[in-house]
Amino acid sequence: MDRIDAMRTFVSVVTEGSFSNAAATLQLSPQLVSKYVSKLEERLDVRLLNRTTRKVSLTEAGSHYLQHAQEVLLSIDDMESQLGGLQQNPKGTLRINAPVSFALKHMAHLVTDFQSRYPLVNVDLQLNDRKVDIVDEGFDVALRIGRLKSSSLIAKYVAPIRLILCASPEYLKSNGTPSRPEDLKNHRYLHYSYMEMDGKEEIYPWLRAKNSQRSGEFHSNNGDVLVNVAIAGGGLALQPTFIVSDAINSGKLIVVLPDFEPEPVGLYAVYAHRKLLPNKVRCFIDFIDGYYGSPPYWDKPIATSMKATQ
Repeated sequence: MDRIDAMRTFVSVVTEGSFSNAAATLQLSPQLVSKYVSKLEERLDVRLLNRTTRKVSLTEAGSHYLQHAQEVLLSIDDMESQLGGLQQNPKGTLRINAPVSFALKHMAHLVTDFQSRYPLVNVDLQLNDRKVDIVDEGFDVALRIGRLKSSSLIAKYVAPIRLILCASPEYLKSNGTPSRPEDLKNHRYLHYSYMEMDGKEEIYPWLRAKNSQRSGEFHSNNGDVLVNVAIAGGGLALQPTFIVSDAINSGKLIVVLPDFEPEPVGLYAVYAHRKLLPNKVRCFIDFIDGYYGSPPYWDKPIATSMKATQ
């Protein structure tokens, strides 16, 4: 008797509710299904199922064995899936959710390069800055930026994300350049709506919208808009370097309080399950690992220019 086949048969009897239903699912005869379970009980020297003419039910030992059997079978299936993926090209549609500004600036080459390597994979990339429910909304993987809280999801760290406070030369000439965080309360700040919701603005308490009593405040849920307003002289913006690097390197924006730069947050690839992960998802997770460099390519010119100005 094959122990794995017997284990699968037992689990199927429990999940299907009867020997006959399990036989139909496994495409075996009811007699063979019954034989597999009986031989398994003999091997373990314990009764796993209580049988009546109407139904089967788990014994106490059967309940314990079921939990372990399911874990073993999932592990075997996962291993076979991974090994099979080495011999097969991934295919199907990969649904990805990503932040708007990051995707517009930095995902075109990623997706193109990924599909060049895996031409049988269709990519459906949906952009949204809100935190989607990847299971309920049918996404295979989501890219998220921040400090992730613990959850049932699996998160793969991809790259550090620096947040930089900056303003245009014209704004700083008219309003002065802050030399310490306390000076920020005298300046106009351009608020990113989702950052307020996540509490990230607490790194500079003077920037929080709820503490501001001034009129004429500006809020937006898009980082590119805030950067463009900052370039136009509208105020100070705290934005990730993957958005502001070009403006800083060209001199359209100047870094403010570089010695008080917040700790970087992270870019993560988030997905629902580690076990039985579809090959298309596994290939994408492996592909994005290290893709943007260390440090990411958008940070290298900034590091050089900041050293040159200090």
